[in-house]
Amino acid sequence: MTKKQMEANFLLILTALIWGFAFVAQRVGSEFMGAFAFNSIRFALGALSLLPVIYLIERPRNGKSTILTKPTKEEHKVLMTAGLACGFVLFSAASLQQFGIFFTTAGKTGFITALYIVLVPVFGVFLKQKVGLNAWLGVVLATVGLYLLCITEAFTIGFGDFIILIGAGFWASHILLINHFAGKVSSLRLAFIQFSVVSVLSFILSLIFETTTLESIKLAMIPILYSGFLSIATAFTLQIIGQKNAPPTLASIILSMEAVFGAIGGWLILGEVLSLRELIGCVIMFVAIIISQLPNKKASAAGKLPTN
Repeated sequence: MTKKQMEANFLLILTALIWGFAFVAQRVGSEFMGAFAFNSIRFALGALSLLPVIYLIERPRNGKSTILTKPTKEEHKVLMTAGLACGFVLFSAASLQQFGIFFTTAGKTGFITALYIVLVPVFGVFLKQKVGLNAWLGVVLATVGLYLLCITEAFTIGFGDFIILIGAGFWASHILLINHFAGKVSSLRLAFIQFSVVSVLSFILSLIFETTTLESIKLAMIPILYSGFLSIATAFTLQIIGQKNAPPTLASIILSMEAVFGAIGGWLILGEVLSLRELIGCVIMFVAIIISQLPNKKASAAGKLPTN
């Protein structure tokens, strides 16, 4: 494993950690605000918080900011295409998850959402991407681990389950889209545009379907701040950067660790206790990540880098 691959894996694990604890924030925030209003504010904060970062990182050495620098016609076209596509898919995924959770349990929500670890390589096959045997084994083990971690009751497909299952498809699509565009455009600018798209679409729908008051925003302020600055601005940006040097299947397995960190966050903050079954699920998840990164024997024998 190269240094860049190790750095990418670390960034993706950190992303999963932040997202895992965001489940706690989302649970608390949903008690005071509708899904669209909550998403609108937190994604707006995420987008705005990136502006100073873009200014500091992307400015030339002469000190002049590149935020106002006009990109070439082709660069602008690719960036806007990437931002709008990723933004719409992210909006769909986040909205369906937040909406569906009202009709099912948190355990089912975590497991069904994390099915993107299975859907990513499946979708990848249709996109003619090569998926190694170790990656498929990692997918199977990660799925088993997630089942043990999240499912604590009879598994049935209800209305909410079906909505979240559709959302899992959008999460998988988002990972593949990020993998496609990550090396072609500015990571920070892509993150800013997709966050802005989600915020605007969520705001429009919140005006149509929800009623939001200043008091409800005040009560949900801590979850909003965490979700906006860490879960959105920091984690999604780290995802884009990390996926530049990580195959999409491996990235999906690492990112699915959010379910493990979500359980840990529930234990630390909400006082939820991990059962032996859930702890075994956590261990299996870690084993899945390790196996998915082992060299492919055929690829190694041919003198090529392993394909995950």
